Amino acid sequence: NNEKSVPQLLISDLKFEKKSLAKLMFSPDQENHPSKAPVKYGELIVLGYNGSLPNGDRGRRKSRFALFKRPKANGVKPSTVHIACTPQAAKAISNKDQHSISYTLSRAQTVVVEYTHDSNTDMFQIGRSTESPIDFVVTDTVPGSQSNSDTQSVQSTISRFACRIICERNPPFTARIYAAGFDSSKNIFLGEKAAKWKTSDGQMDGLTTNGVLVMHPRNGFTEDSKPGVWREISVCGNVFSLRETRSAQQRGKMVENETNQLQDGSLIDLCGATLLWRTAEGLSRTPTVKHLEALRQEINAARPQCPVGFNTLAFPSMKRKDVVDEKQPWVYLNCGHVHGYHNWGNKEERDGKDRECPMCRSVGPYVPLWLGCEAGFYVDAGPPTHAFSPCGHVCSEKTTAYWSQIPLPHGTHTFHAACPFCAHQLAGEQGYIRLIFQGPLD
Repeated sequence: NNEKSVPQLLISDLKFEKKSLAKLMFSPDQENHPSKAPVKYGELIVLGYNGSLPNGDRGRRKSRFALFKRPKANGVKPSTVHIACTPQAAKAISNKDQHSISYTLSRAQTVVVEYTHDSNTDMFQIGRSTESPIDFVVTDTVPGSQSNSDTQSVQSTISRFACRIICERNPPFTARIYAAGFDSSKNIFLGEKAAKWKTSDGQMDGLTTNGVLVMHPRNGFTEDSKPGVWREISVCGNVFSLRETRSAQQRGKMVENETNQLQDGSLIDLCGATLLWRTAEGLSRTPTVKHLEALRQEINAARPQCPVGFNTLAFPSMKRKDVVDEKQPWVYLNCGHVHGYHNWGNKEERDGKDRECPMCRSVGPYVPLWLGCEAGFYVDAGPPTHAFSPCGHVCSEKTTAYWSQIPLPHGTHTFHAACPFCAHQLAGEQGYIRLIFQGPLD
């Protein structure tokens, strides 16, 4: 057994410079003078992108979107309700300056709820449409896709005006989520087929076609986080258990003791893309890209070696996160032994996918390792000791453990755990593996 004669290097054994890393831990927001910086409510980060969209972030289409206090409030709140096809209802719908939600009950009857300006809140809208009312344009996430051309052929299931987030302009800057967004005419239409109903206090409410699902983690977004329960959010922000399938006509049961208030680590699923909500306070406790870069340099400084070629391995820089480098570490996913790329143990009858580890003879997939660069997905600032399987994205142990427990909506009625950095469905017993590096022999 040649394992004993070789110095093994578990990255957790590296004596990371605690002081220098502590300085890098805090987010750049805290370095600015607090009085000058605009108030940040939080950020939305799309799962499946490791720091930026494949073809780069552009305008309102990017992998993360920060919500800042607006110079002038643009929030709205419900006011007058018009029933049936009255002239006032028709006027409210056609008035381009008046926000309204129309609930079509039948050809003969429509209920129109007028919305009025709310000087205490800011509204942000998310959806697939590139029209001006949408602040954050989100397209379907294709697992592991390297370019937007991979995503164009898919028929999108994300609504054009998917949801809206309303933030209080005064502390504690509470953010709430509602299904559906207002279109260019400031209207939301729920057609005859949409699930809708009259509430006990005489108001109207409804669900959108594919629904907006939310999951609040238990214990916040920390190393002690545990998955919560997925719920559906209505147009008026009420909370329901899930429908049988995404677009079923029958709504779930109302969950009285839960709210549409977002908390640090809440997940929002738009049926085609899942977003992570991070509060400004939560982000201030999250590792920064600088911190992750320091950890990368720390690993590379330990000069891990390939046990076969004895060449030194190094994680490529954060910017080169798609091109396999010649010094790139590779891992055998069944055992966690890290090597450089080599052709040893490649048995043709195994389709070239499974390889035999030279260290321990276990057979399994052999993949390059990539650092997880999107700091917002990390639940702690621990060293990058573990990798998701089968994609090879590397981050801290607690981060891999957390995401491997989260059932993410997939299609219209299934759920599975996925890597937050590339959206690949996780495989194997745990969905992740501890990495075993070999230290330098000298």
